[in-house]
Amino acid sequence: MRGEFYRVFRPSRDDPMRSRVFVIVSRPAFIQSSSSSVICAPVYSSYHGLESQVLVGIDEGLKQQSSIHCDALISLPKSALTNYVGSMPPAKISQLNRALAVALGLA
Repeated sequence: MRGEFYRVFRPSRDDPMRSRVFVIVSRPAFIQSSSSSVICAPVYSSYHGLESQVLVGIDEGLKQQSSIHCDALISLPKSALTNYVGSMPPAKISQLNRALAVALGLA
């Protein structure tokens, strides 16, 4: 579901981390489709105060205060999303929508 966090192991060859948390940002109809992948945004421990970032933390199931970076969207296979971490409440999803609009130049 949109707004759910998953820990993905070895998300890409370029990522120095052994694993990273991602949040699903694809629209629900696409998530439920037969597509084998979904669009996700990475979660980092750093926060730079950009409009394209959303603060998240323990309330969403994370271990520490972190931020979603909507400027770094990535397509991940649905099969990689097996280690559920938590989910965003509706108010945070509204913030995510605004951050995605900024990142994509729609705001």
